[in-house]
Amino acid sequence: MANQAGGSGGLARPERESTETSERANPPAPVGGSGGVARPERESTETSERANPPAPDRGSGRRRRVVAVVAARDEEGLVGATVEAIRTIPDVDEVVVVDDGSTDGTVEEARRSGGRVLVAPRHLGKGGALEGALDLIEPADVYVFLDADLGETAKEAGLLIHEVMSSGADLAIGALPRDPRHGGFRLVKHLATAVIRALSGFRAAEPLSGQRAAARAVVEAVRPLAGGFGLEPAMTIDAVRMGFRVREVAVPMRHVPTSRDVPGFVHRARQGRDLLAAALPRALRMR
Repeated sequence: MANQAGGSGGLARPERESTETSERANPPAPVGGSGGVARPERESTETSERANPPAPDRGSGRRRRVVAVVAARDEEGLVGATVEAIRTIPDVDEVVVVDDGSTDGTVEEARRSGGRVLVAPRHLGKGGALEGALDLIEPADVYVFLDADLGETAKEAGLLIHEVMSSGADLAIGALPRDPRHGGFRLVKHLATAVIRALSGFRAAEPLSGQRAAARAVVEAVRPLAGGFGLEPAMTIDAVRMGFRVREVAVPMRHVPTSRDVPGFVHRARQGRDLLAAALPRALRMR
């Protein structure tokens, strides 16, 4: 049975898998009170200004629901460690793994590790799969979007959550350290940086980062999510244009590098294609 969402496809909830939420590892914690990278010590160099901010719950005293949404495709061998690491973060109430047409044991491994798993009926692309999943997840106050190949370093997502819950950001984007194992010529990254700056004025150090925490108001405002790998640049552009506080945060995470080989170049070509597909309607002010 598939649920359609925003024209981007739907998430199937097949009989072979449970859609029940796994037991949370830790209870939620109470809330505490352009384009620079904020350090873990909480120093932010620059934040996009917001003209008409929505009224968030900061300082209300109530507990806020935090959901981690993990995008996965053929990540057997890593997704389990990623889920387990996220579940150690005290603020996270639920970990939802969104499987986008994996052909390996990703689904089974994610479930064994304590994640709730939603499976797309077919390969929808990252943006389409996450868009469909959002309609099947109980609304949260903070959403944490993460990639499935972070392994144990996924626990550092707590820095992003803190930035949204306690440090005034509406959208916190993870800036990972430079990994010398990554191949390629960084052409797509440079293009994404230029597109984001041209369309929003925001100077992004990590324009393609899939590691980000967002307040509910941001997620609701930027939906439907852009398709494929255009998801992240489009989210940044839309959030800045709408006046939300967007901040990049240095996080000591690492994930599987994209190599300088045929699969690596194909992956980057898809990123570039999806980036341009997301940028065009925004450049024409159709979005």
